[in-house]
Amino acid sequence: MNLPVFAILAATLTIATPLVWAALGAVINERAGVLNLGIEGTMYAGAFCGFLATAMSGSLAFGVGAALVSGLLAGALMALLTVTLGVNQHVAGIGTTLLLVAVCNFTNRLLFSDGSQTTTEKFDRLLPGGGLLSQYPMTYVAFLVLAPAVWWVFRSSGFGLRLRAVGENPEAADAAGIPVAKTRYAALILGGALMALGGSFLTLSLLGSFTIDIVSGRGWICIALVIFGRWQVWPVVGGALLFAVADALQLQLAITPLFSDVPNELLIAFPYLVVIAALAIWGRGVRYPGAYLKPYRRA
Repeated sequence: MNLPVFAILAATLTIATPLVWAALGAVINERAGVLNLGIEGTMYAGAFCGFLATAMSGSLAFGVGAALVSGLLAGALMALLTVTLGVNQHVAGIGTTLLLVAVCNFTNRLLFSDGSQTTTEKFDRLLPGGGLLSQYPMTYVAFLVLAPAVWWVFRSSGFGLRLRAVGENPEAADAAGIPVAKTRYAALILGGALMALGGSFLTLSLLGSFTIDIVSGRGWICIALVIFGRWQVWPVVGGALLFAVADALQLQLAITPLFSDVPNELLIAFPYLVVIAALAIWGRGVRYPGAYLKPYRRA
C-alpha cells in the first residue's frame, strides 16, 4: 500500500488550521482561569458571519472583519456571564454555543431558504498547483505568525504575565494592582476573536459556502487539545497536527482499495479515537491553572 505522504501532510496543515486558531484562543481564555465551552458556537458564528458578510458585500476582507466582530461579541458575552454575573462557566459556555448556533441556523434559513445564495467567493491558495506549501493565507498566518505571537505574549509580554497571574491566583494579582475583571474580559474577547476567525476559515477558505453543522465538533476537539497540550502553545499546536494527520489519513484510507471493506463510520471515528487515546495517556496528572473555573469577587 503506497500512501501519498506529501498529499497527506499538505492536507494535515489545512485541516489543522481552524483548530490552531480556535485552540490558541481557548488557551488565552483558560490561562486567565475561564473555561470557555462556547468555542463550538463561536466558531459557528465566525463561519456564518464571514460567509454572510462576504455574500452581501462581495468582499472577502469584509467577511473576515465580520467574523472577527462576531468573535469579539461572543467573547464579550462569555465575559459578561462568567466575570460580571458569575454564572457557572459550564452553563455559560454551553448556553453560548446553543444560542449562537440557533441564531445562525435561523438566520441562514430565513435568508437562504430558497437557495438564492449558496456559494460565495473564497480565498485562493498562495501557491497553486498542489504540494505541501500550497496552502491558504490563514494557514500560513496560523503557523508562522499567530502561534509564535501567542507564545511570545505568554512568555515575554506584560499582558501575558498579567494573564497568567490572574489565572493562577487572582487574589494575589488583585493585591498587586492587576485588574482581574478587565484582564479576564480582555482574554475572553481576544480568544473569541481567534475562535471566530478559525470558523471563518471553513467558509471563506475551504468551502466558499455555509452548511448546517459546518464546524462538526471542532470546538469540542479544541477543548481536548488545550488539556492535551497542558495550556502551552506549541504542545497545543502539536496536538492539532496530531488530530489533523489522523483525519487526513482516514480520508486517504477511505479511497484506498485495501480498506474498502472497513466501515466508513469507523474511519470517520479514527481521528477522534486518536485524540481520546492521546488525552487519556498524556492528560493524566495534568496541572490545571490555579484559578481554573473559579469566579473572583473582591472581598
